[in-house]
Amino acid sequence: MPVNADIPDLKAIYLDGEDREADPLGVKGLGELVMIGVAPAIANAVFNATGRRVRELPITAETLL
Repeated sequence: MPVNADIPDLKAIYLDGEDREADPLGVKGLGELVMIGVAPAIANAVFNATGRRVRELPITAETLL
């Protein structure tokens, strides 16, 4: 599973202006940049709760049985 250490060095840039077509509030999103650590964190939480290490997504009840 990917973790934050697997991604290359990234440089965040900020753009001026609003984007009302993409979002009614006019804000711009970060997309995949902030999502990279979510799946490993959930997998670690499942491991801590069940003692079973799951290394493939999606994590289902059948995988844990």
